Amino acid sequence: MAEAFDLEQLVHLEQTFYDAGYEDGFAHGRIHGLIEGRALGREKGFEIWEEIGFYEGFALTWQSIYEQRGDGDQLSLRAVHHIRHLLDLIRQFPTVNPSASSGAEIDVSKLQRQIRSRYKALCASLGVRPTLRASGGDDAGVEEGIATPQNPNRTVWALEGDTKRQTPQGLSF
Repeated sequence: MAEAFDLEQLVHLEQTFYDAGYEDGFAHGRIHGLIEGRALGREKGFEIWEEIGFYEGFALTWQSIYEQRGDGDQLSLRAVHHIRHLLDLIRQFPTVNPSASSGAEIDVSKLQRQIRSRYKALCASLGVRPTLRASGGDDAGVEEGIATPQNPNRTVWALEGDTKRQTPQGLSF
């Protein structure tokens, strides 16, 4: 009967239970960490692309405005230069997880800072107050009566002949 009883197991009894609990907790935490990590990644990815999408839409809108106007003055050329560079930076921004794909290492935070800086430069050349999306502020993002640098009294969204047009439902705005 003395051979069946191992004194060494009794001495390390607490450590045995600790190790078993640690292994179970580690496996459980790995599963939940993966689930939480994916949820957090989706949330942060949405926030980043909401900001980048705002900058892209802003640049494309002003690019369209300058293409329609066709001005060739120095301020327009500077703004078009900033628009082009902002859109180039946005095209470089990864659309998939860069750690999962093979290739060169991309510094996403550096690229995001460059995009923000180029957006601020574009806003300065347009004479528009920048709306920083990353700050999480309560900005509406839309300025009423935005004036161009060339003509401070002219608003961008002027409705000249559209005010008398009837809608299909018979409503007039």
